[in-house]
Amino acid sequence: MWEVTLKDGREVRLRFLTAGDKENLFRMFSSMSEKALEWSMVPYTMEDIERGIANLPTLIALVAEYQDKIVGLANIHKFPHPRRKGLGDLAIYLHQDFHNVGLGTAMTERLLQLAKNEKMHRIELTVVEENKIALRLYEKFGFQIEGVSKDAFYGQDGKYHDIFNMALILPQC
Repeated sequence: MWEVTLKDGREVRLRFLTAGDKENLFRMFSSMSEKALEWSMVPYTMEDIERGIANLPTLIALVAEYQDKIVGLANIHKFPHPRRKGLGDLAIYLHQDFHNVGLGTAMTERLLQLAKNEKMHRIELTVVEENKIALRLYEKFGFQIEGVSKDAFYGQDGKYHDIFNMALILPQC
């Protein structure tokens, strides 16, 4: 468990995701604004959350808690196939009340440290081109755009958007 002080002074606790978190995760996703979920793969049903939690053995997964509520989820899915050893896929979700206060940075930093501790080699992610806040976060940590999937995301605006495929090779000490 790790305590984080955000830019606005709020204290948030980061900890590992557990199977008992499904109700609180559902509450977080259910209370998120359309804007906060604009570039994600909504909706998030209880079945989706249960399916995700069932994969805990293949995840490095953190939640952020504030006043006993989950306000963020960040995870790296570790690919289980031997030919993808040491490779993972990163995803992060923050409640809109916790945007632009350093929570995404704190969660990403902790996740990448945990991935290094597990001797992971490469972390991949996809991000919609217009999701500028997420792009800045990933670039801050050294993720680089490796390719573009044209018209690969159908947005709330009724238009297709490009997806950037990004990755980071983790330095090994």
